[in-house]
Amino acid sequence: MTTIAIRAGIALLYAFVLAPILLVFAISFSGDNFIAFPPKSWGFRWYQALLAHEGFARGFRNSVIISSIVVGLDLVIGVPAAYAIARLRFRGRDALLAFLTAPLLLPTIVLGLAILLVFFPLRLAATYTGLVIAHMVVTLPFVVRIVATALSTLPGDVEDAAATLGASPATVFRRITLPLMLPGMIAAAALAFIISFDEVVISLFVVGPRLSTLPVELFRYVEGRTDPLVAALSTALILATISAVLIVERSVGLMRALGR
Repeated sequence: MTTIAIRAGIALLYAFVLAPILLVFAISFSGDNFIAFPPKSWGFRWYQALLAHEGFARGFRNSVIISSIVVGLDLVIGVPAAYAIARLRFRGRDALLAFLTAPLLLPTIVLGLAILLVFFPLRLAATYTGLVIAHMVVTLPFVVRIVATALSTLPGDVEDAAATLGASPATVFRRITLPLMLPGMIAAAALAFIISFDEVVISLFVVGPRLSTLPVELFRYVEGRTDPLVAALSTALILATISAVLIVERSVGLMRALGR
């Protein structure tokens, strides 16, 4: 009886969490001119409108470009930093970790305002460079955390055995450490891409009239319209996010990638 109650409680919890997503998914196939549930008619009208919307297409292109650059730079900076934090012992190690993860402690709106105040005199606002740097501020801490966690769970005796057999430090890192930490790097890259792609608060402070991202375009759209086009775009983004998570899970295992 207890087992049945626990399973029923878990099912209700899943239903509570997934109900809004299912509602958005259903509304995205509405043929009405406004958001209503249940819809009076059904169809792919708003998905066709989504494909023809120039603002969303331009924002999607910008978001993909910016997120891809952010992920590459995050890995270039975050992986060596995480390796130093997880494996090396030096003065200022804890201070370095605190500095790299400090943005996680600040409210996003405060962080966005601070970035704008710094970027405006440097003419970085409304530029690709400014957006990349702004997104790296919020994504780099996650990369450092995930890779450092993955490194801390690696068996050190494997590396010691390779070194004992005559392998140089560079060979040990290339042949042993790097393949073992690869799942964590993949998970960090996927999470950084999703966070950068979905970032809206900080982007609102940095974008301009000629340079915008998809979340910002969506935010501006819903300010004056309430049609199911928003649900269609939301459904597409939800499916893309789920696909990214499934790719990580199927390729390396999500829990293994997170270092657990």
